[in-house]
Amino acid sequence: MRKVMLCFVSLIFATMTFGQDKNKKMAFEVDGKCDMCKVRIEKAALGVPGVKYALWDIPSHQLSLIVDERKTDPMKIKSALVAVGHDTKELKASQEAYDSVHPCCKYRDDDADDSGHH
Repeated sequence: MRKVMLCFVSLIFATMTFGQDKNKKMAFEVDGKCDMCKVRIEKAALGVPGVKYALWDIPSHQLSLIVDERKTDPMKIKSALVAVGHDTKELKASQEAYDSVHPCCKYRDDDADDSGHH
C-alpha cells in the first residue's frame, strides 16, 4: 500500500510541474533598427523577472529568450519592451515611449537598416 501511495503522490507532483518549464526557449519579433535598440531591447527583456537570456538579432528583428515560465510569460516581456519604445506584433509602444528613443532608432516610418551606424 505504501508503494502505491508513493507512486500516486509522485504522479501528481510530476503532473503539476510538467505544465511549466524552468527553462523554456521562445522567440518573437521586436521592432528596432540598430545597436542602441539592441542594448535597450535586451536590457528591458532581462529586467523582467524570470528572463534568463535575451538576444535580439538586428537584421531579423527576432528576440530569442530563455525564460522560467513559473516566473513570467511572453506578455510581461512584451509589456516591458513597449515601455521602452519598441513595438511587438501584439503590443505597440505608446507615442510617448516611442518618442523617448534616440532619433536614429525611429523605426515606424523608416524601413532603412541603420545597423552599421553604431
